[in-house]
Amino acid sequence: MVLLFLGDVVGEIGSKFVASKLRTIKNYYGVDVTVVNGENSANGNGITPYSAKLLFESGADIITTGNHCYRRKEIYDMLEREEYLLRPANFPEGNPGHGYCIYDMGSCRIAVINLMGTVYMEALDNPFAKADEILEKIDTPNIFVDFHAEATGEKKAMGHYLAGKVTAVLGTHTHVQTADEIILEGHTGYMTDVGMCGPELSVLGVKTEIAIEKQRYHAPVKFAESDNPPFINGVVLEFDKNNGKCVKIDRLIIR
Repeated sequence: MVLLFLGDVVGEIGSKFVASKLRTIKNYYGVDVTVVNGENSANGNGITPYSAKLLFESGADIITTGNHCYRRKEIYDMLEREEYLLRPANFPEGNPGHGYCIYDMGSCRIAVINLMGTVYMEALDNPFAKADEILEKIDTPNIFVDFHAEATGEKKAMGHYLAGKVTAVLGTHTHVQTADEIILEGHTGYMTDVGMCGPELSVLGVKTEIAIEKQRYHAPVKFAESDNPPFINGVVLEFDKNNGKCVKIDRLIIR
């Protein structure tokens, strides 16, 4: 079986570029299931019903999010009712939405878990403990984790912590694709960050001049997405549906 995972989609330009390429990518790689991180898919950060619908209609089977999942209040109802639109599971109880799902593919089922790191980010519930809690509830060996985190060390630690327990641990949030894809313990595919889908000539998707102004002068600025040509970052994984082992992991870059 083949799973395609795309990194953080940035703004409308990233969403529309994914929409224009996703079917072709899926056909080329023989993809069985597609997971997309859509937490930045709306212009101005966050995710809206419009951007989520665009990604679903483009071919995403499951959408994960991250620290911007609640930035746009109009998404709250959709988070609550849409089974395959996830928010990080370690947000406190009482928040709308759910942090993992089971996707029935007919010949097998896969679980997708959305977690968020706490180093240099919000002080959410412990993601390691939350992972343990969720794994006790899942009865399929095919388990994929989107770990939305800032610190490389925290991502590495999560990868090793879940090695042998899940099919893959894939990092998101930092928007820069890392070159460290590996299969841990002969079982778990791992990559520190799968990158982003958005304007390549930018600062994490933001117009370069705005990002430079912010860092040069430390004055308030209003971020805006770059309008430069976009690219797609992701990862393609092959896995054995009978035991959940990742047997191949490849980086994906499409310009």
